[in-house]
Amino acid sequence: MSSAENIASEVDLPSTDANAQERRGPTTPGKPSFDVESGSHVTDAGTDPDPNFQSSIEEVWYLKEITFRPNPHTPPRRFKIITQNFNGPCSFIAICNILILRDKIQILPYERTSVSYDYLSQLVAEYLLMTCPGVDISAALSVMPVTRKGLDLNPLFTGSTSFRPAGAGGELKLFEQAAIKLVHGWLVDPSSPEYEVLSRTEDYDTSVNLLVEVDHLTKGQFVVSETEPSSSRGPSQRQSTYNLSPEEQKMVEDALVVRSFIENTPSQLTYYGLFHLASSLEPDTLVALFRSSHLSVLYKSPGEDGALYTLVTDQVFLHESSVVWERLEDIDGGWSTFVDSEFVRSSPAGGDYAGHTAESALAALEQQTGALTLAERADQDLARQLQDEENARLHDHYARRDLERMERERAEQENESERRGRSRRDERQRALDGAMRPKKKSDCIIM
Repeated sequence: MSSAENIASEVDLPSTDANAQERRGPTTPGKPSFDVESGSHVTDAGTDPDPNFQSSIEEVWYLKEITFRPNPHTPPRRFKIITQNFNGPCSFIAICNILILRDKIQILPYERTSVSYDYLSQLVAEYLLMTCPGVDISAALSVMPVTRKGLDLNPLFTGSTSFRPAGAGGELKLFEQAAIKLVHGWLVDPSSPEYEVLSRTEDYDTSVNLLVEVDHLTKGQFVVSETEPSSSRGPSQRQSTYNLSPEEQKMVEDALVVRSFIENTPSQLTYYGLFHLASSLEPDTLVALFRSSHLSVLYKSPGEDGALYTLVTDQVFLHESSVVWERLEDIDGGWSTFVDSEFVRSSPAGGDYAGHTAESALAALEQQTGALTLAERADQDLARQLQDEENARLHDHYARRDLERMERERAEQENESERRGRSRRDERQRALDGAMRPKKKSDCIIM
C-alpha cells in the first residue's frame, strides 16, 4: 500500500488517482504540497471534477491573503490563510493556519481561492509523516475528522497548558506531533476564595460531574435553584437539604462554588488567565488558544507591550484586507480592536460594514457616530474610559502580585541559604572544638 493510501485509510480520506497526481501544482522541497481538486470550485480544462467534491462541498473554505513574518529576522511574506464559513467553529482550521504561518505546509497553486477538508487533511497527514519518522501517529490521524466540528478537550483550571486527555488522547497527540502548543486562559485566581475548591476538582469534566452528582443528591433541587430563588422553595425542599450528612453538605457547598465560577466565565477566559498568558508566552510565538469551546490562533507580538492577538478567520472579513488580527484586551471581546498585517489599528469593519474597504467602513462609522447625541457619545466615551481603567488596574494588580511573589520566593531562598550556611558553620565549629579539646587522662587505679 502506498503512502497516500496509508494516509487515506488512517483518516478516512479519498485516495488520490493518477489524474489527481497530474493536477498537482509544483512542489517545494521538504514541504507537502498536494493540490486535490475537490477543494477548488474551478477544475483544469479537459479534466473531470473530482467526484468527492459534491460530498464535501459544505466543507469548502475560502482563502484570504495576508502578510506575516514567520521569523522576526525575515521580511514579511504573503500567505493564504483559511477562513471560517457558516459551518461554525472548526478547530482544524486553527491547526492548519498555524502550520501555514509557520511555513510548514503550503497550499498550491498559490492562485487557488478555496480548499476543502479532504485537501487539508492530506496536507497535514503528509506533514506529520514527514516530521515524525518512526513515530506512531495513528492516534493523531484518527482524530483529524473530529476536528472539523470541534475537539473534546478538558482544561484544568490551575494551568494554562494543562489538559486532561479524552478517550485515547488523540486530540492532544495531534498537537504534540504537530509541535503546536495548546493553551487556555480559563484559570482560577490563586488568591480568590474559589481557588480552594477548584484546585481540588481541577478540571472541567470533574467539576461538571460534581454538579450532576449534587443535583442527584438533592433530588433535582440544585438545578432548579439556578432559576428559582431560595425563597420560592417550599419547606420540604429546604428540609431535605438539612437531612444531608456533613460530607454531603460539603459537596453541595463545593458545587455552588463550581457553578458560580462556570456561570461567571462563559467565554472560558478569566482576567487572571488573560494576564497569565500575556506574561508567560514567549514573544513572536504562534499557539492554539482554547476558548469558547473552540480553537483560535493566538500570537504574542515581539514588541515592548507584548500584546496578544487572535487571527481573524471569520469569512465575513474575507475581503477586508485591513482586518487580519484582533487584539485580545478583555475576556468577552467587547473592547477588542482590529489590526492589519503590520499590527496597526484598522477600521472596525464587520457586521453591516462587511465587504467595505477600510476607508468606506470608516466613513460609515463616522456617519453612525455623528448620528449619536452628545449624551450618548459621552456615555460611550465614559464606558470605554472606565473599561480601560479597570484593565489597567487589573494589570497593575497582577503585576504587583507577581513581583511580591518573586520577592517572597527570593527571600525564602536567601533564608534557606543562610540557614544551611549556619548549619555548616556549626558543624565545622563542633568538629574543631572536638579536635582541640584536651584528652582526658586515664584514671590511676591503685591495687
